[in-house]
Amino acid sequence: MNERRIPCVLAFDLGAGSGRAIIGEIVEEPPWTTDGPGEGGRNGTERDQDAAVLLDQAGEEMHSQSSGLAKEAVRKLRITEIHRFPNHPVQIGRHLHWDTPKLLQEIKNGIRKAFQAGYEPQSCAIDTWGVDFGLLDRNGELLGIPYHYRDRQTEGMVEEVSALVGSERLFRESGLQFMPFNTIYQLYAMKKAASPKLDVADTLLLTPDLMNYFLTGKRCCEFSMATTTGLYDPGRGGWNVQLLEELGLRSDMFLEPVSPGTVIGSLTSEVCAELGVPPMNVVAVASHDTESAAAAVPASSASFAYLVSGTWSLLGTQMPAPLLTSSVFEHQFSNEGGVDGNYHLLKNIMGLWILQECKRKWEQDGRSFTYAELIELAEVAEPLRTLIDPDALRFMNPPDMPEEIRSYCRDNGQLEPDSVGSMVRCILESLAFRYRQVLEQAEMLTGSKFAGLHMVGGGIQNELLCALTANAIGRPVWAGPVEASAIGNVLVQLRTSGHINDMREGQELVKASFPQHIYEPDEAERRAVWEAGYTRYLRLIESDIRSGAG
Repeated sequence: MNERRIPCVLAFDLGAGSGRAIIGEIVEEPPWTTDGPGEGGRNGTERDQDAAVLLDQAGEEMHSQSSGLAKEAVRKLRITEIHRFPNHPVQIGRHLHWDTPKLLQEIKNGIRKAFQAGYEPQSCAIDTWGVDFGLLDRNGELLGIPYHYRDRQTEGMVEEVSALVGSERLFRESGLQFMPFNTIYQLYAMKKAASPKLDVADTLLLTPDLMNYFLTGKRCCEFSMATTTGLYDPGRGGWNVQLLEELGLRSDMFLEPVSPGTVIGSLTSEVCAELGVPPMNVVAVASHDTESAAAAVPASSASFAYLVSGTWSLLGTQMPAPLLTSSVFEHQFSNEGGVDGNYHLLKNIMGLWILQECKRKWEQDGRSFTYAELIELAEVAEPLRTLIDPDALRFMNPPDMPEEIRSYCRDNGQLEPDSVGSMVRCILESLAFRYRQVLEQAEMLTGSKFAGLHMVGGGIQNELLCALTANAIGRPVWAGPVEASAIGNVLVQLRTSGHINDMREGQELVKASFPQHIYEPDEAERRAVWEAGYTRYLRLIESDIRSGAG
């Protein structure tokens, strides 16, 4: 081969619908090489159900990266998927749980496959969704099966906790938007239910920390995950012991957070023997997947806006410190910790979950569609016919998502979607307008003006969504890379092992290694149509707020 490799790392990126194990390695190509690395090993499928995108299409093609005119070897990043697995929640009685033992086994399978494929990763790391956790007893045994963030036990908890300690104080001391699944509300729901697990728990470990513990036997708490709990005070830079005590929760379960890039430990001898692999370091990266994805955004300037698109959409911008103003509270943005101690001012948006649930219900009713077919139907449907508020709580976890959308339209005096294509287009156009609204709010809160929007994550494979977003915001959308969370995970590991100097160098690697698709908004004569649609969308939101609907 016309390239020289340096040691690789292994990234596990767990999403709400599936997980994947990805090898990341820097390759040094001679100047005459024309085929660059990029996102290889895709085996025909891209980001999973939790991205709700075109899983049925073939993976990304290898792409040309270098001009052939360079005088020196070119360093690029190659990622190769070596294992993919489903991640399905399990309903047990009245509660929804993660299948934690299966997820651990799949992580082990990924480690074994990496070595079987001939790789010798120097380290591995895990990123996952935020907020969820497991509890260990004093012997280090897991107490029960961790709850899924969509479990209904937290219904009404935001209101109860706010009534106890005050909404403004909750925001000021957590920096988070009030989402019912935040760790604080899960723990308070368990306390109200007199869960005996809280009495005997010795340590609380958030999901990636829990998986790291199973691999290394070492307990730790990673910073970016800590900031998703609602119990970490970004102003003081530590756990909010006073708030925990006021809520009747124990503060001694929480470990002091460590920074992304910390080496937690090595695989235990038992894990090595079980898998037939040598010892390997396990690193705490920015283990909240959103923050790992943000670390991989190939931005050209220090001030940029990004959207991580998947089951959830998270739109934000990087900040040197948390922004805890009354305006941020009123607009319900979150401050979440990232790499190098920075913060990201962002907002959770319901995302492609709504489309996923429609597809699931149609399949239950005997009508199966691929995502490619759904997008084709949406492309020919009437534009801007029907709109919804994607963040209305009624869309959080209804039993019948298509019917919930029709009901919303009836409640708001709109025409109901009259076909599958019309329903899909309604979802995507509504998301695009929501992105514009949140983007403009972020500009107002930070005093910035963003030239366009970087979109990363599996959702960018939905090209219609990217194009609609460009039209809605009236600015360019720069889409890529797809596997942003895994790439950010890889970059932090490479920095820890000394193969890159800093995250800026990592961003340059991403730019050199992965293609971006640029979506431009429609020509000026079409702008009036989109502006009229956005005005309708804003009136719809205002009507919902006045009526208390959603």
